Amino acid sequence: MSVPREIELKLECEPSDLAVLQDHPLLREASERGEAELASVYYDTPDRDLRAAGLGLRVRRIGERHVQTLKAEGDGLFARPEWEEEIGGPEPDLAVLADTPLPDILERDARLEPLFTTAVTRKTYLVRQGASTVEVALDTGRIEAPAAGDRIATICEIELELKAGEASDVFALAHAVAALVPVRLGVRTKAERGYALAAGTLERVHKAEPVPLREEATAAEAFRAIAHACLRHMRLNEAILLERRDAGALHQMRVAIRRLRSAFSLFGDLVEDAMGERLQAELKRMTEPLGRARNLDVFLATTLPAERERHPDEVGLLGLERQLEAARTSAYAEVEALIGSEAWRALALDLIGWINAGPWLRDGSGDRPVRRDEPARDFADRELDRRRRQVKKRGRRLDRLSPEERHRVRIAAKKLRYGAEFFAGLYPGRKAGRRHAAFVKALSGLQDQLGALNDIATAHDVVRGEVVEESGSEAGPSTLFAAGMAAADIEARSGKLLDEAAEAHAELVDAKPFWH
Repeated sequence: MSVPREIELKLECEPSDLAVLQDHPLLREASERGEAELASVYYDTPDRDLRAAGLGLRVRRIGERHVQTLKAEGDGLFARPEWEEEIGGPEPDLAVLADTPLPDILERDARLEPLFTTAVTRKTYLVRQGASTVEVALDTGRIEAPAAGDRIATICEIELELKAGEASDVFALAHAVAALVPVRLGVRTKAERGYALAAGTLERVHKAEPVPLREEATAAEAFRAIAHACLRHMRLNEAILLERRDAGALHQMRVAIRRLRSAFSLFGDLVEDAMGERLQAELKRMTEPLGRARNLDVFLATTLPAERERHPDEVGLLGLERQLEAARTSAYAEVEALIGSEAWRALALDLIGWINAGPWLRDGSGDRPVRRDEPARDFADRELDRRRRQVKKRGRRLDRLSPEERHRVRIAAKKLRYGAEFFAGLYPGRKAGRRHAAFVKALSGLQDQLGALNDIATAHDVVRGEVVEESGSEAGPSTLFAAGMAAADIEARSGKLLDEAAEAHAELVDAKPFWH
């Protein structure tokens, strides 16, 4: 069965931005225009079976017509399977969805209930971009859910949907729009926001989600889905940081960026090209302020309270806290400046464009086309084997390694952990699931110990960089004494952590690979 796919890019903006766009020749000179009031009702079972399966079902009223749409997750961000058909009334008609994944999810007598509604004013324009035709939809409106009481979620977004032509032209048009108004990559559908509104989790910090990988996916498709998942993880937490200072959101945003950079590394020369190398370098350079803020968060939330407990009468710890709080305020100001900048918004658009239409996808030299079409599972088997051997070799006699060598083991273990998480969907079944859980548990144990050792090194850097070197004479003797005392206490933990890290490494070596 051929699955219809929707190729659509979503951009978030402010209402004033839409007014600017409507008055620009880009849209004023569009070949076709339209305006409609769209009222949609989204349905699921009482147990949210559709949501759990990654499906969304809505019935939309357009004038006197009713259009039913079923959407699936697809590759996680840009291209999604979609089944749409006009039906006879406002209630879902499951009979017309017989050739979709729905019958495998729902029992024949399953009960559907309305969960939330959207009311949208949509202005559409048909725009020529390069050799392609792209529909530009400007949406404003709201989402309402009975469970949310009086709370609503506002809608203000631009959707670029490819009607005919090449996906690369969609991203070119996105950049043209971004040159006119400050837009951000959108990563949540209206349905996702509606579910979150109904559950009261709309502003929750987001952890990494499972990557939607099909067993029959190619290596190139797997990379795109993984990279999309990382960008989504990053943007969901960035949105929280745009609203408030939140240590959890900042941490998760950093995790998302590390995962994305690890995906580049895991896929290696399969996705290598000059543009990708430039984007990786930009991503690393631009996100350095997040590292400083995170290190200060950890010190103030974990290291300093432990020092107070050990030395309750040490007055210098109060001066140390004040100094580091001031440093953290400065660090978060840098983060706010970063994510508020035009350069950062442009980088996100560059990344999504490169992932889906970059030179790495068009390179026909050597065996590259064959390798892109290789089954993702074959690629994952080989890469996970390689990364496991790397951790095993580098971690030998772990308790005798230098800090630099331990750091290399930690990075290798982190990439293996991310790879194990990224590729999990390629290995279905209970046996593989049990082995995956056991392997990741052993890997997490090693990461925890190596991470604690790294925190010690980071704490030394915080004390030296934020108190001793930065403050100079501003820090009083008691503050400097407290800083030195904290550094000594932190270092005293190293011996025990080294022993525990060596034991964790041995357990990982004994764990059975879930991919075999």
